[in-house]
Amino acid sequence: MDWTHYRFRSLWPLPFGSAAVYRALERVEEYPRWWPQVRTVGRLDDTTGVITIRSVLPYDMTFTARETRRDPAAGILEIAMSGDIEGWARWTVTADGAGTLARYDQVVDVTKPLLRRLAVPGRPFFRANHRLMMRSGRRGLRGHLQAV
Repeated sequence: MDWTHYRFRSLWPLPFGSAAVYRALERVEEYPRWWPQVRTVGRLDDTTGVITIRSVLPYDMTFTARETRRDPAAGILEIAMSGDIEGWARWTVTADGAGTLARYDQVVDVTKPLLRRLAVPGRPFFRANHRLMMRSGRRGLRGHLQAV
């Protein structure tokens, strides 16, 4: 088992239309306004940016995100990631009854040296850290969409 390899899936049921959820998720530069763990987003060009995140554990992760797919009709936003983490992430936004289901899938390898050294003992903490970040993101997006 590669202790620095992670697969994540988060499901965000939201009581808003799928178009509104998709629009909010495609505006990555606005994430720090509603998602506290997304500390900074700096655009490099129309499809690439540098993102710094930090959840509960005392470390930042910085990576370059390059858009690889933007398909509003299919509800898909996908990026390739390089830096402290290498891999990909994808939002899939679909109608779900009167609301929307936003599914987040991520497959990454951790390259940050400290996290690689702590891979075995830290793994349960790193996974919990990710869950807390995603839970906070869902709450933040819900509040953001209620305000607009």
